[in-house]
Parts: sequence; structure tokens; C-alpha cells
Amino acid sequence: MMLTKSFYKQLFPALLVGFGLRLFFIWQFPFYSGDTPYYEELARNWLYHGVYGFFSNGHLYPSDVRMPGYPAFLALIYSLAGLGRNAVFVAQAFVDLATCILTVCIAARLAAGASEPIRNRITTAAIWLAVLCPFTANYAAVPLTEVLTTFLTTLAIFIFLLLSGYQLDLIRERIDLLRFVRVWFLGGLVVGLGTLVRPETPLLLATVLLVYWLRWWRPVNWGKLTAATLWATAGLLLPLTPWAARNAHTLGRVQFLSPRYAETFGDVMPTGFYAWTKTWMFRSRDAYLSTWKLPADPIALSDFPASAFDSFEERSRVASLLERYNRERGMALQSDMEFAKLASERTERHPIRSYVWIPIERAAVMWFTPRTALLPYSGKMWPLSDGWHQSPAGFKITLGFALLNILYAGLALIGAVHWRESPGIALIVAFIVIRTAFLTQLQTCEPRYVLVCLPALLALGAQSWRYHRPELVPALIPVIPTVRLSQFVFTR
Repeated sequence: MMLTKSFYKQLFPALLVGFGLRLFFIWQFPFYSGDTPYYEELARNWLYHGVYGFFSNGHLYPSDVRMPGYPAFLALIYSLAGLGRNAVFVAQAFVDLATCILTVCIAARLAAGASEPIRNRITTAAIWLAVLCPFTANYAAVPLTEVLTTFLTTLAIFIFLLLSGYQLDLIRERIDLLRFVRVWFLGGLVVGLGTLVRPETPLLLATVLLVYWLRWWRPVNWGKLTAATLWATAGLLLPLTPWAARNAHTLGRVQFLSPRYAETFGDVMPTGFYAWTKTWMFRSRDAYLSTWKLPADPIALSDFPASAFDSFEERSRVASLLERYNRERGMALQSDMEFAKLASERTERHPIRSYVWIPIERAAVMWFTPRTALLPYSGKMWPLSDGWHQSPAGFKITLGFALLNILYAGLALIGAVHWRESPGIALIVAFIVIRTAFLTQLQTCEPRYVLVCLPALLALGAQSWRYHRPELVPALIPVIPTVRLSQFVFTR
């Protein structure tokens, strides 16, 4: 990887502008998510009471419902600057700017074989795309895991891209093999640190192993790949082992990851209801009207879309189950089993819908939502006339963000055309696809979970500046092909 001298002239102004953008979001649009109090309480209790857990009925109990990475980050800031959130926001702004620099490093690595003028265009485009991206900058103003997870994921991607420079077939000397596996170990270590923040981070390591095993799949390389895999796995487990040991000692069970539903040990989760919603839910707003109201908030049948029912008889069954849930202020086991039965019946009737169309729709919404969730705008644009009349300013912001999403995706598609010139492109594309596919199988649609892919996506998009007329690149962006997609792509 070589950064050109002319690029360094752009670096400081770009970082200064990027810091200003993040301060703007911090000053004008600070946000506190529903998950924020959990992370803050864990950090406070860990720092001031020495217990990683929550207070309940006046007693402090240890917990494992959240991974400890982000609370540790908060506790460090609290120890240095007190309990105010502004210090957290500013620290996250600097972490996000570090991610921007890593984005440039990735872009430069992908363009390693290009001439210096082309590399200069690519790295310049990458730094400005990264620092001016409002979707990542906005999350500096909310106490959530996204900024820290994105940094660690981007760092790991850059480390693994270093492997693309190795000619594995030519490694004969012990010292060369040691350097090779050392990169794998370092990458696995960073993935392990990322896992302490978000439990799905090992998907990146799984993607890397898949891509590079396929790339170097020859008997002469099997021993080297096996050694690299073991070293990467060791790196992954190294930071997770103390967490698992703590859970074994304090809670009586060895657990490397937090529970899937962030539940307390012994809780019975409404998995049947989750399975039913997965047969029709593709918008995040539907989660707020149904899934997030569990375990006891009332749920209205009128909040469900027509696609949640295949017949009037099915709608009546759901109405009866919801009436029982609202009356008892909780999901009884029998009711949950009935929802599981409904899910099974719907999937049996329309397997393509459940296994193909709903995941595709979820992926489209996660990637092409306007991402106004942290801003005082509804994020609704459909129908267009209603969106404009209700709030012209909000309509313009939402439309601008939606088009910006399409711009980033279009640039990335253009950059991916150069995959023959850079084998690292395959790694980034595979990671985005695999992570997105995984996210479509969660109980809700959370567009913020794809944010960790954005730096790599922007680095891929910067490859579009290989063209001699980069100002024409936006004209090449493909148009979304289906009318159906346009009806939900602008909703969150």
C-alpha cells in the first residue's frame, strides 16, 4: 500500500471538515436509543461497583446480556472525563475519523497495482467520501456500539487485505510463513475485539476463511491454510476467553457470546411470535409496532400490514391471540405455540416468499432506507404527495439521504468491476453479502446493523475514480429495477 504525496495535502482539510460534520450532529441532533441506558448502566456499575451487571430490587446482579466491549469503552471515558455524554460523543467522533483513515488505506490497498495518478484520485475520493458520509457521522452523536464496531471491523478488513499480497504457492521459507500466519493472527485478534462489542463480528473471519481457502485451494497450500486458520481462530478466542471465563466463574456457564435475544438466563422468549413476523415483516417500523412491544405493551391488530395475513380466517386467529396477549399483558406459552404454528403454515403455503422474497425485501430496506432514524424526520416518502405536504423540509432531507444511499451503492458496483485487478474486492463483496444475508434472519430489521459495511463499501466505490472522467461516474449508477421496491425503499 502506498499513499501518494499529493494525498497528504488533502488529509488534514478532509479530517477537519469531517470533524466539523460530526460536531454538527453532536450539537444539533444528539440521540439516545432504547439500548443506551443498558450500556451506560453496565459501564457505571462496572466502573464504580466493580460488577458488570444491573440493579434489580436494590441489589446489583452480574449479567451477560450485552457484550462488554462498548461498556468498557464508556467506562474508560467516564474514568477520564466523568459521566457526561458529550465526552463520549467527541471520543466517538475521533474514532469515526480513524475509521475514515482506514477507509483510505483499504482503497489504496485495492488500487495497489494502479499508476500513481490513479491511486491519488482513488485515495482522495475515498477520504472525502468517508469524512462526508452522514450515515456514519450521525452515529457519533448516539451512545451505541456502531462507531466502535465499525472501526474494529474496518481495521480487521484492512489487515486481512494485506494477505492478498502473498503468493502462497511461493512461500517456502519458515520466516515467510511466520509473517503470513502473523497477519492471520492479528486479524483474528481484531475480530475478537470487535466481537466483544458486537457478537456477530466473527462473520468477517468466516468470510475471510471462505474467500482465501477458495482462492488458494490446492493441495500444496492446505497445510499453510490450516496453520493460518488455527492462528486466526486463536486470535479470535484470545480476547473472548476472559469473558467466557468470567461467565463461567460468576454465572456458572461458559458463554463466549451474549444471548441471541439479549435475554436473562432462564427467560422464555416468544420465538413462535418472532417466527411468524419473519414471514411478512421487512420494514423496521413494523418492529416498533409489534416485536419491540413485547413482553407486555399492548399490540394493535390494525398496526399490522395486510401482508401479515393470507386470509380472513388467519387474521381472525391473530386477532384472538393478540386479544389474549393484551388481556394477560404477556405472551403465554400456548399463544406463542399458536404463532409458531401460523408461521409454519404460512411458510408451507409460500416457501419462496418466506425464504427468498422476504429476505430480499429486508436486505433492500436495510441498505436503501434514508437513515433518518437519529434525526427529527419521519423518513416516510410514500406516497410522495403526502410526504411533501406533511413536511417539505423533512421530505427534502429524506429524499436526499435516499439518493445518497443509491449513489454509494452505484459507485460500489462500478468499483467492483475492477475485481480482476484487485482480489481484495472479492473479500469485501463477500463480506457485505454474507453479513446482509445473516441480518435478514434476525427477528427484526435493523438498518443500522449494515453500517459496519459502509467504510469498505465507500473504499470500493472510490475505485470508480479509476476512470479518467470521474465526474461522469454518477451518471452510470443503475436505476432500481422494480416498482415494488420503490414502494418500501423509502420507509424505515
